Amino acid sequence: MNTKTAIQSQHAATHRYVPTSSKPISPEKVASVLSAEWELFSKNTKGSASESARAHQSLPLGVTSSFQHWDPYPISIVSAKGAYMTDVDGRQLLDLSMGFGAMLAGHLNPVVIEEVQAQMQQGMLFVTPSPTSTDAAERICRRFGIDQVRFTNSGTESTMYAVRVARSATQKMGILKIEGGYHGSYDPFVVSAKPPLNKAGNAEKPTPYIEPNFVPGDVYVVPYNNIPALEKMFRRNARKIACFIVEPVLENIAIVLPDAGYLERVRELCDQYNVVLIFDEVKTGLTAGAHGAAMRLGVKPDLITLAKSIGGGLPLAAFGGKKKYMDFVTNGKMAHFGTFNGNPLAMAGVRAIDRICSDEALATAEDFNLQALIRIGDIIDEYQLPAHTVGFGVKGCVTWSTKPVRNYRDYKATDFGVAEAHWLFAINRGIITPPGLDEQWLISLAHGQTEIDILVEDFREFAQAIRS
Repeated sequence: MNTKTAIQSQHAATHRYVPTSSKPISPEKVASVLSAEWELFSKNTKGSASESARAHQSLPLGVTSSFQHWDPYPISIVSAKGAYMTDVDGRQLLDLSMGFGAMLAGHLNPVVIEEVQAQMQQGMLFVTPSPTSTDAAERICRRFGIDQVRFTNSGTESTMYAVRVARSATQKMGILKIEGGYHGSYDPFVVSAKPPLNKAGNAEKPTPYIEPNFVPGDVYVVPYNNIPALEKMFRRNARKIACFIVEPVLENIAIVLPDAGYLERVRELCDQYNVVLIFDEVKTGLTAGAHGAAMRLGVKPDLITLAKSIGGGLPLAAFGGKKKYMDFVTNGKMAHFGTFNGNPLAMAGVRAIDRICSDEALATAEDFNLQALIRIGDIIDEYQLPAHTVGFGVKGCVTWSTKPVRNYRDYKATDFGVAEAHWLFAINRGIITPPGLDEQWLISLAHGQTEIDILVEDFREFAQAIRS
């Protein structure tokens, strides 16, 4: 099959192309490339090395979020504009991380700056009701097709409160999640986020893996894209399970697409067993399209959590959904507090994003992403690499496996050595992506043809290097 007519799934937002043939990459070649690239990294990032040494004195690991750390040290950034960032060594880097979607509008987008500066003339924090928060709530409800919303300050807060709403509504305490799914750092959600396989049990009936410092309560775990396992779980435990929280498209382990009919059947089973369905759209959100993944995929959850892409780069998150569930906030059975909830500067970010993220603007970015996926797929074919491309909305990735990844166990079978070499090769040539080796690139509204060409040609250079 030719990538010029790459497979599109039943949903227009999604893309997956797996070549028909490939050849293995020798571990010795991967080790050789990695050795050379780490040497080049150390040579070109002395400023980041010094800054990391300084940061270690006041910040654990020298970072403000543990995910930002990697050995020997992460790159330190001093400024950003549009699609680019500048590090402490003065190097300009093409940003293909874009804050996991928080910078969907691009760094220092002029509309975001305009709205924030205008709000700065009116006030930074009221801690009272305000027309600014009402206006933002109306925009969010309209865009994502929900009845009511409450604002928070992080995705973790939003997922935590959504679960509390579900528990209040059902008077059940159990939480069901996907193996390999991450929903923030609230204790129940870190269970089996990325469990070691030797402690994760049977793939069809995963054993919840709990770190010793967590106090998660009753958490149940099922594999993604596995309806029989979900049905079995509900038959045995639905009387205890308040909610099933799931990313409609998994983005904690690269990009894992739902099978045809999977989410529709999930919806039916949650209704049948009186389990609240929560879609965690902290990472999908507007990166899935102008109205989010739920609307794009045609499956309506009971509650939805949002963050990152909705605030234009300001710290903002939200949870909301059907009024019959949000009524449990109204009646006080699930009280929701927060000094900074709905703060006016974040509400300015909502106004800006509502102006910027039109259907047309996001469709253009999605077209650029699809172009990158198709062209990289052609390179994979040309060099017979043991990899395939996956995309959803404006996000894409190369997964180093010859088979589609449908769940966490498939993901664990991918080649992380080549993934590390690919990531480091790109960083050394001025392209920065998240350090987790299982994240995605993101084509923001600030990216254009030049940036797509850089991404594609960098992958071609890597393919040449790994096959030389």
